[in-house]
Formats: sequence, C-alpha cells, structure tokens
Amino acid sequence: MHGNEIRVLSGEDIRLALPMVDAIEVMKEAFKELSAGRVTMPTRAHIDIPACAGTALFMPSYAEHFGKICVKVVNIFNANPKKSLPCIQGLVCLLDGETGSPLAILNGTFLTALRTGAASGAATDLLARSDADTVAIIGAGVQGRMQLEAVCAVRSIKKAWVYDIVEEVAAQFAGDMGAALAIETVVAESSRDALKCADIVCTATVSSTPVFTDAQIAPGVHINAVGSYKPDVQEIPEKTVLRALLVVDHRESALQETGDLIIPIKKGCMQEKHIHAELGEIVAGKATGRTSAHEVTLFKSVGVAIQDLAAATRVLEQAEVRGFGKMVQL
Repeated sequence: MHGNEIRVLSGEDIRLALPMVDAIEVMKEAFKELSAGRVTMPTRAHIDIPACAGTALFMPSYAEHFGKICVKVVNIFNANPKKSLPCIQGLVCLLDGETGSPLAILNGTFLTALRTGAASGAATDLLARSDADTVAIIGAGVQGRMQLEAVCAVRSIKKAWVYDIVEEVAAQFAGDMGAALAIETVVAESSRDALKCADIVCTATVSSTPVFTDAQIAPGVHINAVGSYKPDVQEIPEKTVLRALLVVDHRESALQETGDLIIPIKKGCMQEKHIHAELGEIVAGKATGRTSAHEVTLFKSVGVAIQDLAAATRVLEQAEVRGFGKMVQL
C-alpha cells in the first residue's frame, strides 16, 4: 500500500484469488486459531429492519496470526429476490493490525458465500464418511451453490439432488452446477426425495421451521446446516440435533444465535454439553470426529467474523502478488 491508497476487490477478483480448495484450508486455519483462544471477536451487532424484512449485521475481528483487523457489514433482506437482488449483501473492510491503516475493501456478498461454503467443506472433510458420494442440497440460492462446490472439493461426488420451494430456481441450479462441476445434478420434488439417497445433506434456506424430518436422515449421513442464524429460526429438527454428533463453528455464537440449538435447550430436551466440539478443536486434534460409519454428524454453522478476516487476508495476499483489484485513493 502507498500513502492513502486502498485496494478494492470485486467478487470476481476474490474468486480468482481464493479458489474453493484453498478457501477450505484457510477456514481450517481460522477455526483452529478461534478454538485456541487466539482471536478477538466481539459478538456481532444486529440491527433489525422489520419494515423491509431486513437485518444488518456488523462483525469485527482481530487475530495476531493473520496480522489484520477486519470489519464486515452484511445485510440479509429476504424480500430481495423479488427485486432481482441477492438476499445477502455486504462489504468487508481489512486494516493493518500493526498500524490500523485501511488496506482493502472487498465484495462481502461473494466473500460471505465463499467462506460459508468453505467452512462446510472443511466440516465435510473432517466429519463425512470417506466413501460419501451423493449430496442433497436444500435451498438453491447462492449459498446452496457454494455448499455443493465445497463438498465436491473434498469428496468424490457422483450425484447431487437439489430442492427449493421455487422450482425454477432449483432447475437453474441443477443446470448450472451440473455443468460447472461435471456431476449429475437432479431437481427433487420434495426435501424427502432429495434426502432419499444422500450421504451428505446441506441446508441453506431462510426457513423458520425444519426443512426435513428426522426419519428422513439415514444412518451415516453428514449434515451441514448453515441457514439458521436467529434464536427463533429452526432449520434442523430437534430429534436430528439430539441424536447427531454435534459440531459447531463457535460455541458461544451458536448458543446465542441459532434456534437449532436454542429452541431444544429452552424446551429442556437438550443441554449445552451436547455440543461435542468446535470444528477448530477437531482440526487441532484436540477432539475426535466421526467414530463409526453409522453415526449421524451435524455441523451447525452460524458464521463468525474470523472467517471473513482469514479469507480476506488470503485474498489480499494473492491480489497484491497477482495484481487483482483496483487501487483507489482515499
């Protein structure tokens, strides 16, 4: 950086600088630092905007390991698809950890989708059966696409089923992703049909009620649940949460933010100690993962700020070397 110049990085710059395979490894590093207590990460601030069915989230973090300060503003407006806009949009600001100097502004919409997908890729790598080769994607938005790409980066996937409440969106997903990943991708008529033969299930919806029943989950399945991030929103049925080996991205955040855990705890049918581990503890070898081919494993991700910091840091490193982005005078 020279003087008061910062680098502005588009979604395409980020995609080129941080391919999914690399993003998955960066997420493992981020979660390891988080679980080791080496990350400063205040609880994210929420501003609800009910008149527009929106939520604004502000996510700060600092980690000496990465040498950076990061603030992400991410907005989730559920009515946006009707306006031909993404539900999730945002900006990431990266600053130098030694001087506080602004370094870069990144497209937070793409970075959020990438790092969330990459977290599920890391969890799938560590928790899914090694022979898992079929996937069900529930929710065919941008995040569903990233989930499938991430799973395909860590397992030899032969076939994917996709279900979405909007059939045309699912059809578009199947065509696009089947071609992009060179795997058979089929539209399912219901979530039940999607789950029939799946070894790996990814839920990425804005549903406030469970998107499948526990009976539909076969032994040995691994689930990545990334949709629920509010206390009153429950994407995964209680019975599944209770019988699964439950791994979270961050205990404190998961217990404060996701109805998938908060609702069964409030009912008294689950205790906090049911959380087996944070993903970073498994990365570091401090906790075990799957212990049998029949076990159901569940990765509940609410998304945490260190993911943005880690991903943005790696993107900036590559961008500086390869000349991505535009330099802008402040």
